Amino acid sequence: MESTLQQVMVDFQGDGVGEGELSWGQKEYWSTAVAEKTWGPLGGIKPLPAGTTVEQIADELRYLMSRYPPLRTRLRFEADGRPRQIVHGSGQIALEVVDAGESDPQATADAVDERFRRTDLDFTAEWPIRMAVVCRDGQPTHMVVLSSHLALDAAGAMVMMEEVAARRSTPAPVMQPLAQVAWQQSAAGRRQNASALRYWESVLRTVEPRTTVARYDSKLPRYWHGRFTSPTLLRALNATAERSGLGTSTVLLTVFAVALNRITGANPVVVRTIVSNRFRPGLSEVVCILTQSGLCVLDVADVPFDEALQRVRRSEFSALKHAYFDPEDLSRLRDRISRERGVDLDIAFHYNDRRTSAGPQDDQPQRDQPQGDRPDAAPRQLPDARGLPGTFEWVLGRDAPAYQPLFVHIDDTAEAIQITLHIDTRSFSREDAEALMRGMEELATDSV
Repeated sequence: MESTLQQVMVDFQGDGVGEGELSWGQKEYWSTAVAEKTWGPLGGIKPLPAGTTVEQIADELRYLMSRYPPLRTRLRFEADGRPRQIVHGSGQIALEVVDAGESDPQATADAVDERFRRTDLDFTAEWPIRMAVVCRDGQPTHMVVLSSHLALDAAGAMVMMEEVAARRSTPAPVMQPLAQVAWQQSAAGRRQNASALRYWESVLRTVEPRTTVARYDSKLPRYWHGRFTSPTLLRALNATAERSGLGTSTVLLTVFAVALNRITGANPVVVRTIVSNRFRPGLSEVVCILTQSGLCVLDVADVPFDEALQRVRRSEFSALKHAYFDPEDLSRLRDRISRERGVDLDIAFHYNDRRTSAGPQDDQPQRDQPQGDRPDAAPRQLPDARGLPGTFEWVLGRDAPAYQPLFVHIDDTAEAIQITLHIDTRSFSREDAEALMRGMEELATDSV
């Protein structure tokens, strides 16, 4: 429950003023935001140390707005509906101050977080960040911060949090979104785009169209969100990475591909993997959105697991190399090849390994070595987890449309791998979804 609400107006100013079209990463997310009708809130609630003042939180908000051009960015739409970004040099933003009154401050912060998430964002008139401080008896207890995914991705958010904690004052990286757009339109950028599209075309012209129709129960909601938590999977993952000399990201993608092949019968398994793109020159420390969907073609059927690992390793490298492109050009390419082949070439399965302990996900790859293709620096030593199967639960079923037939997100906790999945049951059944999770755990255990 929320109580008294006040606003503290925070003035800011910063560099990087200009206008231009969206960068490739922004374009890719914008299509998702439009399809899902979401502003893509990223962030949450942070408990505050005793003695924190509202003025300190306002100063933090001023720092964020002044340092990071994506947070000073609004959109303008052309007559045909195409968005353009406008980076402002100065402005004002409201910091909400919420008095919890007699309510629990944590519950009040939860209510603020929920209100922020469910309230639409006007990208043309509002800044893509919302911040509030919750107080009890005049003392700040919690901070709520949500930023739009159009402004930054998870890796960018981690950079931002580190810089805020250190109050870094050195100049921000040069390759802000408008500078990225300039490079993408340059000769070098056009070559990168052309190379990526050639790779995608070679796959789209040969991949088998998706024909499987899942068992759909019209009496149940069509779209489902599930969660699988497995200590066994984490232990086996680290052990196999250490044994094979490969990174845990390669091992995890391999067990996913093999398990998916056994359920669907498709081979090769074609998966759109989320790539950070922060290993590219000048992009590692930029607070913005850089993630794009790569394309992994994984031929893993009827081969020993260690051979499957090597095949996935090679495919990962191709996906990483060609995951930086103009999404509008790719959409036109897909539509053209679909017409020529007379099929809908929808790559339906998406995979996002966003673990903080994956190690190489945001590092510069070594020469001739795929990103994610080295063992973690220090695999965690966990107690024997054999005999402790993971837990699976359906979190939510709804009829509101989801964006993809199958989308899997990988996270880690202190002692487990946690997999969140979203399915459209007309393409991927609930039974198959749980079987996929159990199959990954079994494969990982058997590979040790």
